[in-house]
Amino acid sequence: MTAGDLAGATIVFDLDGTLVDTAPDLVRALNQTLDLEGLPNVPASAVRRIVGQGARVMIERAAALANAHFSPARLEQLTDAFVHFYKADIAGASTLFPGALAAMDALTGAGAALAVCTNKRTALSRALLEALTIDHRFAAIVGADAVSNRKPHPDHFIETVARAGGDAARALMVGDSTADVRAAKGAGAPVVVVSFGYNDAAPNEMGADAVIAHFAELEAIARGRLAM
Repeated sequence: MTAGDLAGATIVFDLDGTLVDTAPDLVRALNQTLDLEGLPNVPASAVRRIVGQGARVMIERAAALANAHFSPARLEQLTDAFVHFYKADIAGASTLFPGALAAMDALTGAGAALAVCTNKRTALSRALLEALTIDHRFAAIVGADAVSNRKPHPDHFIETVARAGGDAARALMVGDSTADVRAAKGAGAPVVVVSFGYNDAAPNEMGADAVIAHFAELEAIARGRLAM
């Protein structure tokens, strides 16, 4: 294998629970939002099970744990409040998962382009990646608000690859949820699930092409799937 055998390939990452352990900051902002309604705070262990479909859905799911429900108008207000709380210290306790930087270095060193496909808002995604000083590593950062059909729809994945200058026929998705798997599979692309993420189902039962327990495993899989 040569240093450039991933030239023309695109590696697409989910963000929360895949590249970055954002649970501590998400739970802080979520609980500040729930406080506005006098609802019980949610532990980090629960937040890891309710992320993945954006702030609005996370708030709905957290409220449902206390049998609370909101009107669409109030839910919109609470979502705005969550975004305000979250942006105030977006990477205060968030960290890259072990081996993420080394894996990105290896993939770009082999010629691949990197991109982020997330159901987080694009502005929040950029702010988080900038705070972690890794935003420059990605040819495209595409949040749910930047596409007509977000994950699990394959259009989100396809659009992300296109914005990164790639072709979905030579792209691979790295994620932690069934939405990631469905988006990639719907586009005919291979997908790797990280077992250390915010998995909404058993990693080995999601239908991914591979499951990894550490980012050190990713380069070999990418080369095996995409190398010319």
